[in-house]
Amino acid sequence: MNLPNLTLADFLPMLPAIIMVVAASVLLLSEVFLSKTASRGYQAVLTVVAAVASGAVAVGLMFEPPQEVFLGFGVLDPFSSFLTLVVSVGLGLAALSAVGFLRKRGAERGEFYALMLFASAGMSLLAMSSEFITIFVNIEVLSIATYALTAYLRRGTRPSEAGFKYFILGAFSSAILLYGTALLYGATGTTKLNDMAGPLAQAIQTTPALVYVGAVLIAAGFAFKVAAVPFHMWTPDVYEGAPTPVTALMSAGVKAAAFASLVRVFVTVGKDMKDLQLPLMLFATLALLTMIAGNLMAIPQRNVKRMLAYSSIAHAGYLLLGVAALFVTAPGESFRLLSASSLSGGTPLDVARSDALRGILYYLLAYTFSATGAFAMVSALERREDEEKGTAWDLERFAGLAQRRPGWAFAMAAFMLSLGGIPPTVGFMSKLLIFQAAIDVGLVGLTVVAVLSSAAGAYYYLRVVVYMFMHPVPEGAQPLERNWGTEAALVIATVAVVLLGILPGHVTDWLAQAGTLFGQ
Repeated sequence: MNLPNLTLADFLPMLPAIIMVVAASVLLLSEVFLSKTASRGYQAVLTVVAAVASGAVAVGLMFEPPQEVFLGFGVLDPFSSFLTLVVSVGLGLAALSAVGFLRKRGAERGEFYALMLFASAGMSLLAMSSEFITIFVNIEVLSIATYALTAYLRRGTRPSEAGFKYFILGAFSSAILLYGTALLYGATGTTKLNDMAGPLAQAIQTTPALVYVGAVLIAAGFAFKVAAVPFHMWTPDVYEGAPTPVTALMSAGVKAAAFASLVRVFVTVGKDMKDLQLPLMLFATLALLTMIAGNLMAIPQRNVKRMLAYSSIAHAGYLLLGVAALFVTAPGESFRLLSASSLSGGTPLDVARSDALRGILYYLLAYTFSATGAFAMVSALERREDEEKGTAWDLERFAGLAQRRPGWAFAMAAFMLSLGGIPPTVGFMSKLLIFQAAIDVGLVGLTVVAVLSSAAGAYYYLRVVVYMFMHPVPEGAQPLERNWGTEAALVIATVAVVLLGILPGHVTDWLAQAGTLFGQ
């Protein structure tokens, strides 16, 4: 039996995930020696330290030359390193917001933070995976950890229902993804993405049905993970039933990792194909449905947590618009809603597609700060005794917040403006980059729909701001408890949302490096 010849260079891109796994193991082992009444404040601190260390290592890895590792089962490139940084940011902010949330419920335990670290390690490894079996294994690593986190607060029906629903539908989507992988393996004889590109271009001439069905099934599996319509059914119930810090991690980290793997799979296996009409139509259709449905379903919501869940669906639609822009090859002469037309400017397609990739990365970073900050604010306002009644996340919770906690109200207003794409926040710049790239490749009709749906979405974001600044404090409102973890998360997220919106130049220049995808 020949053992694989691995060197330290093969383990280098795994260093952020290794840091997370080691920290998770320390938390699990230390929990054994603690009594029920012992202080557990160190657990959140250790999780944040691990997140910062992982993010710092990821920044350093961004400047390493792109290369295959682990015999081609993984890659080290700026794209995967930047996604690890995004995951680390989401992990750190979610861990900070969990401090007060868990303490108020008497549920602060090492396994909670350990599961967050294991899930984040799976997200990091998924971003660098370049082989279908490895992709599937890492999806299961992050999924199983998030299933357990969703049902972590076992008391009550909401967490149990959310965990069960997420598990059943998640297992179903994984099976779809695996079946699609099997079909492409049957067409090409390999599961490595780079080795699959050439044979797939030939297989599409001889066995097109096998390739098309496999590609559609793989896209459907990823669509579930990113909460794209019509695979979004689980999102509102799971987001509402899960502990709010877990919802923050799911909305940012899981979405970022799934989009990273989605882009890597379809860009890599399609690089030798002359006609990319199938992925273009797939992602353009998903983007159209997701943008419209996500915003329309969010408008009537008074439950802020469910509103943010539908908002997450809408943002997946904007990201899918950027993904669709990666597969435009030749704009047509006439105007079409779901394909490219020659109505745009004269930007070369290669440049426009590179801009779309950078726009996706910037959007994921912007959404991570905005969404995790918003969920941290929700967790600070909700009360345990109101969760089963469904009133813990009602808009009335935000009424008069500017009078009670002006700093909190300012932070939440910044997050809402950013999610709505209103200047001068980072959300505006991220949408601008995505929409500009889509226009440059010729997706004019789809971009118009994106702008209109984004304008409709501004209504439900601004409604929260109106409640905070223009509604009186409800009678009998209880005092708001302050917590260092929640306020640290709010400060970090608010500063990032404002500064990245006002001074985006340095980050966008940096993304020119991060937009390098191995084998593109």
